[in-house]
Amino acid sequence: MLGVLWNLFLFVIILGIIVFIHELGHFTWAKISGVYVYEFAIGMGPKLFGKKIGETDYNVRAIPIGGFCSMAGEDLEADDEEKIPKEKRLQSKNVFQRFLIMFFGPGNNFILALVILFFLALIWGGTTLKPVVSEVLEDYPAEKAGISSGDRILEINGHKVKTSDDVSLYLAIANKKKNNIIKVVKPNGYEVKYEVQPKKVKEDGKEGYYFGISIQQEKTHGILNAFKYTGEKFVSLIKQMFLTVKFLITGDIGVNQLSGPVGIYNVVGQQSKAGLPNILFLIAYLSINVGFLNLLPLPAFDGGHILFILIEMIRRKPINPNIENYIHMVGLALLMLLMVFVTIHDIIMLF
Repeated sequence: MLGVLWNLFLFVIILGIIVFIHELGHFTWAKISGVYVYEFAIGMGPKLFGKKIGETDYNVRAIPIGGFCSMAGEDLEADDEEKIPKEKRLQSKNVFQRFLIMFFGPGNNFILALVILFFLALIWGGTTLKPVVSEVLEDYPAEKAGISSGDRILEINGHKVKTSDDVSLYLAIANKKKNNIIKVVKPNGYEVKYEVQPKKVKEDGKEGYYFGISIQQEKTHGILNAFKYTGEKFVSLIKQMFLTVKFLITGDIGVNQLSGPVGIYNVVGQQSKAGLPNILFLIAYLSINVGFLNLLPLPAFDGGHILFILIEMIRRKPINPNIENYIHMVGLALLMLLMVFVTIHDIIMLF
C-alpha cells in the first residue's frame, strides 16, 4: 500500500512539474505581451485553494492532471467586454506576440528537458548513443543469425540507424512473424546483412518478442561531454517522436500502443525503483513528449493555434475568431475521446 501511495505521489509531482512549466511559458509571455489573464491553474476540476493577485486568480484544482492559463480572447463568449479592454485580449495582439505566447508552453518543456539532461550528464555522467552491439544473448535469434558483440548497426529493414534510440524504435516496430533485415558493419570494416526473426518469450505471464541484442552504453564525464550528451540525446528523442507520429500515420504503430495517465503511472512506478537519475530522466522524457505533442498542428493543441497564426500571416488578415474557436472545440472533444480510449486500454493492460 505504501508503494502505491509513493508511486501516486511521484506521478502527481512529475505531471505537476511538467504542466506547471508548460503553463508558466504561456503565462509569462501573455503577461509580457499585455494580455489579461483570468486564471493560472494547476490541476483540473473543482478549486481546492488559491489567491487572487492583481487581475489573475492563482489556483490549485482537485484533479492533479493538467492545468491551464486562461486568457482573455481565447473564448469570446466568456469575455466581459466592459471589464476587459480590447487591447488586453489575445486576438488584439500582433502575430509575433501570439506566436510567442503559444510557442513558449512547449518551448518551456524543451528548456526543462535540456536542463535536466545536462544536470544528469554532469552529476551522474552521460552515455554514448553509438548503435554498437555490446552483448548478444545465447540461443536468441541475433546470435543464431551471426550478429556478434562489437558490430555497429547501420540499418534495420532499410531504415538508417544513427543512434541506440533508433535501434530501440526500429526493433519495436519490426515484423514479429517474419525475418527482419539487420545490416551491420563488423569491427574489421566488412558490412553484412542478417535475416533475424524475433523469439517469442513469456515472462511473468506476459508474452514479448526478443532479438537478443544489447546496445553499448558507455559512460562519459565532464562538462564538455555533458553538453554533447544533452544535445545528442535531445535531438535523438525529438527524432523518435517524429518517427512515432509517422509510424502512427502509416500504421506501423497502432493507437493501442500509446500510453495515457495510467500507462505513465506504471512507468513512474518502474522508474522509481531505479533511483533518482531514472526519475529525473523520465521527467525530461515526458517533458519533451508534452512539448512535441503540443506543437503538432492539430486543433486544440498549441501547434493548432500556431498554424492559424501562420495562415493569418499568409492571408494577411485574421481568420474569424468564432470559426477558429469552434474548430479548436471540436479538436478538444476528439482529443478527449482519444484519451478515454487510451486510458481504458491502459487499465485493461494492467490485468
